Amino acid sequence: MELQLTKPICFFDLETTGVHIATDRIVEISILKVFPNGNKQSHTWRVNPTVPIPPETTAVHGITDDMVANEPIFKDLSKKVYELIKDSDLGGFNSNRFDIPLLAEELLRAGVDFDMKKNLAVDVQTIFHKKEKRTLEAAYQFYCGKTLVDAHSAAADTNATYEVLKAQLARYDDLNNTISSLAEFSMYKKFADFAGYIGYDKQDREIFNFGKHKGSLVLEVLDKEPGYFGWLLNADFPLYTKKVLTKIKLSRLNTKL
Repeated sequence: MELQLTKPICFFDLETTGVHIATDRIVEISILKVFPNGNKQSHTWRVNPTVPIPPETTAVHGITDDMVANEPIFKDLSKKVYELIKDSDLGGFNSNRFDIPLLAEELLRAGVDFDMKKNLAVDVQTIFHKKEKRTLEAAYQFYCGKTLVDAHSAAADTNATYEVLKAQLARYDDLNNTISSLAEFSMYKKFADFAGYIGYDKQDREIFNFGKHKGSLVLEVLDKEPGYFGWLLNADFPLYTKKVLTKIKLSRLNTKL
């Protein structure tokens, strides 16, 4: 069964300096853009992260400091990346919890006002874990009957992810092939930000999902403790989380005006 697309979807994968969304950097990005008519575009870039790549990370994806020393920094690629994805939904493997949040950080850091309000996200790993609970290599073998060569290469992982999703649609009759349905199925929980620091209550109001105010309404906390907002903006939280908090704060000010 083919995907039912009403707009393009960009499957993408990142290789990075580590797993910390707020501080780690991209060293390789691969994007496979699939159009409603079935046409595809593929782009892969190595990226100079401007910080050292830890040896333990190189051991995973094989990318060293020397290999990216003469590559462009992400800021120089940010407009190309944004132009590719701005009209598209997004798909990836563990993308909801890692790749999309980290990509958002890099784009915001580069001065690109990235927002997902008009885009859906399909996390193929979540579908896989809900159905079979395995890794990407096992998913590729299980669904496609193939061995994933060059695992942890962004291009190989990106293409494998796209193939796995198509195979999942063929295997599971209860999976709808629309992106909206797949995005809903591959979402564990709804968050206001990518990193999961801000969630929603049953009335769809923003609540803190961490710390001493976990479960409390964001607006109520910011009203009662103005200093807490300043602390959040200066602390080591992802830029997108800070952007969401700022929008919530401004919404209260606009209401008062």
